[in-house]
Amino acid sequence: MGAWVVVARQELRDLWLAGRGLPLMLAFTLLLSVVTWLTAANQALNFLEQHEAVSLTLQVTVAVGALLALLVAADAFSGERERGTLESLLLTPVPRWELALGKLLAAASAWVAAFVLAIPYLWVLGHGVGATGRAVAAGAIVGTLLAVAMTGFAIAVSALARSNRLSLSVSLLVLLALFAPTQFPTGARQGWAGELLQRVNPITAANHYIGNLIVDGHAWTRDLAWLISPAVAAALLVVVALALAPRVVAR
Repeated sequence: MGAWVVVARQELRDLWLAGRGLPLMLAFTLLLSVVTWLTAANQALNFLEQHEAVSLTLQVTVAVGALLALLVAADAFSGERERGTLESLLLTPVPRWELALGKLLAAASAWVAAFVLAIPYLWVLGHGVGATGRAVAAGAIVGTLLAVAMTGFAIAVSALARSNRLSLSVSLLVLLALFAPTQFPTGARQGWAGELLQRVNPITAANHYIGNLIVDGHAWTRDLAWLISPAVAAALLVVVALALAPRVVAR
């Protein structure tokens, strides 16, 4: 058994049995209940078509799930440093990259739990038009890419940051900056510059793919180019986290 498995198990126990995991999931469930009720109400008033309601709920799930994974990961090393447990952790006979990998996997479990909780809500909204299966599959692919990317980024920031507050602040600021283009008016997102910005930004690219797949009914492979930036971000940021954390975490 690799040392990263042992680290991941311990981190999972700390997160779900004695940490913030369950309260975070409770808050997420309440938020998702409100979003589902609002989308169902708008659907009943003909403000939202059923596929749009499913797409909106899935996008909220992906966004908040990535946020939860980021919050957990941002505490990975900076939290240990503030609690005075980092030195004893580094003295264990475990390669530091495996420490980072175990912590990354444990943080990503927040996204997995959030996604599992969202499946019944997606079924309630989408079973009447056969959109549930497509939404669940899209969420598993797109949401996992974004969650892994955000987790890798937050692990790297946590290794660099001297305080937990700084780690959380930087991670949240970058996440908000990535979400900002989703609030741009439609006109600002048109043209080659607007499309380029959406394609490069993993958040907007993921939302675009979900909308085309669920609302417009596009084939799975038609818009795969929109998943390039989420996939590249996930791979690159995980590599950065595993390479960077061992070099700087003890400094």
